[in-house]
Order: sequence, then C-alpha cells, then structure tokens
Amino acid sequence: MTPFTASIVEVVRSIPEGKLMTYGAVAAAAGQPRAARQVVRVLHSMGESRGLPWHRVMNAGRRISLPGDGGELQLALLAAEGTEPGLDGCFDESRFMRADQARA
Repeated sequence: MTPFTASIVEVVRSIPEGKLMTYGAVAAAAGQPRAARQVVRVLHSMGESRGLPWHRVMNAGRRISLPGDGGELQLALLAAEGTEPGLDGCFDESRFMRADQARA
C-alpha cells in the first residue's frame, strides 16, 4: 500500500457516523487535492475488504455516484445512520458534511 493510499484509508476511517465527505475532500485531507479519482479507485478496490465506511463518501455535487444496486446499498447504509438526501437527491452540506472538510 502506498503512503497516499494509506492516508486515504485513514481519512475515510475518520468520517464519523452521520457525516459525509466528498471524494475531493478525502483526497485533499490525504495530501493530494487533485486526486479524487484515486480515492474512487481505492474505495472500489478495498472499501469493503478493509471495512471502510465507503458509503460516507459522495461526489462533488453531494450525490451518490454509484448506479443501480450499489447506489441503493449506499443510500440504505446512509439512511440507517440517519443521513438522507433532500428531494433533489443532494445531501445537505450544513447538516451532513464534515465541518473540517475542504470544499472540493
């Protein structure tokens, strides 16, 4: 595991229940602000196997990016934590985004 990958894992593990971060904010917190796609790749390849709360990471529009069953699973996991999107499908930044996250 590269140091950057280890940083991504650490940042994602630190997202508390009921809070969210964007892929870009995770990348920035891990030291590479322009590496949101790398965050996606790491979560896809090791999110479940490492027990990461991958479902707490959103796209820049504060929406679920996964299509089909994956998106439905993510929505169900978030709902179980009391985190639900508004009618427009976006998660409310003031309620759910980690206060210390850089807008990315």
